[in-house]
Amino acid sequence: MAKSKTRYQCQKCGAVYVKWSGRCENCHEWNSLLEQNLPDEAAVKGALARGAISGKKLDAVSINTIEPSDAGSRLGTSFSDLDAVLGGGLLLGSVNLLAGQPGIGKSTLLMQICASISVDRKVLYVSGEESAGQVKLRAVRLGASSEKLHFASSTSGNDIAKTIESAEYDLVVVDSIQTLSLAEISSAPGTVSQVSNCGNLIIRAAKASNTAVVIVGHVTKDGALAGPKILEHLVDVVLNFEGDRYGGFKTVRAVKNRFGSTNEVAIFEMGHAGLSEVKNPSEALLSERQNTDGSVIMATIEGTRPILVEIQALVNPTNFGYPKRTASGFDLNRLNLLIAVLEKRTKLKLQDKDVFINVVGGMRLNDSAADLAVCMAIASAAAARKLDENIVVFGEVGLGGEIRSTSAPERRIAEAKKLGFKHAIAPATIKDKFVLPVKDLRSALVKYMNNK
Repeated sequence: MAKSKTRYQCQKCGAVYVKWSGRCENCHEWNSLLEQNLPDEAAVKGALARGAISGKKLDAVSINTIEPSDAGSRLGTSFSDLDAVLGGGLLLGSVNLLAGQPGIGKSTLLMQICASISVDRKVLYVSGEESAGQVKLRAVRLGASSEKLHFASSTSGNDIAKTIESAEYDLVVVDSIQTLSLAEISSAPGTVSQVSNCGNLIIRAAKASNTAVVIVGHVTKDGALAGPKILEHLVDVVLNFEGDRYGGFKTVRAVKNRFGSTNEVAIFEMGHAGLSEVKNPSEALLSERQNTDGSVIMATIEGTRPILVEIQALVNPTNFGYPKRTASGFDLNRLNLLIAVLEKRTKLKLQDKDVFINVVGGMRLNDSAADLAVCMAIASAAAARKLDENIVVFGEVGLGGEIRSTSAPERRIAEAKKLGFKHAIAPATIKDKFVLPVKDLRSALVKYMNNK
């Protein structure tokens, strides 16, 4: 029998140490080392030698003789935008990982998907966090009453994998992977070994039975997917459910997708009857806008969809020696960089001012084209001057104050025209009569920030 030694493994990154310490030297996480019984090096070398002898040659076939399995084998979720994110729906035999903040609506979304698919397919919802009565309350609220929708409460990875392997169901939802454990492993649920091994077992069962599986994953306080990184490598699709859990729009985007694009995004809004798709987010985001100083409309791209969002800025004299910078829906480090560019290239004095930035509607901007809109909003608030209400803004700002080109300008312009805007302040490289071209940040502020 293989000998084992006591080692300590980080539950955040999986690094192994010979002795315990309060902080992992690899990922710098505190109190993440747990005791593990791992085989010693001699046992590992012996296993490798035996594995090399026992292996056999694989039976390979020509790629041209393989029949594609994608045609007609996808399950529609009833959300057209979510189907686009998935590449056309949930593929039979695929394993999909859905991650998001607690309370954002993961279980609600999955119950709505189960209700839609269970109309003509058998679906199993497995929960390790809630009782049957709690899930029933949600199902009643969302109108999930199909006879083909089944429920089971279990935290056994062995039992769930065996159920998937039976090929009785077309879709199985596991909520969540952090609650599962294997009987053969002595560590607690949620540890690196339990999550990776339970995930591996479920993936093998899904591939063997051609069953679509959706696994719910937890996230850390930083928003990253909790557990070992190997879980993301094993699954076919990784979906991030983002947004403000207390209100505003929520987005689902694919971080990884073996069967489709990672450029699509689905936008949802939470209501009494569950989540609903937002078909025209630009109109919804701008419906309550008041044209005041510090308010700028920006044309952004979410996936392949153009959206107009309002960026608000507030600039106040600081009450302390160190000015405060706060951003909601925008990267704080990027905000500090843009403030430095404004001070250096336009001579705008902000060193004794508190600067607050807000992206209306709970949206989070990762688009570099938001730079110019943020700068103009800050300048508008600082000088108490309004931008023309019929103008949208987009463009990337360089450290020299130059305005650089952005991706998909024609789609941004088309969305602005559709909603009745007259012009767009954009990089001078864009050749369009709709565009008011600007080459640098200072000229943009001097020329267009002139309304009291």
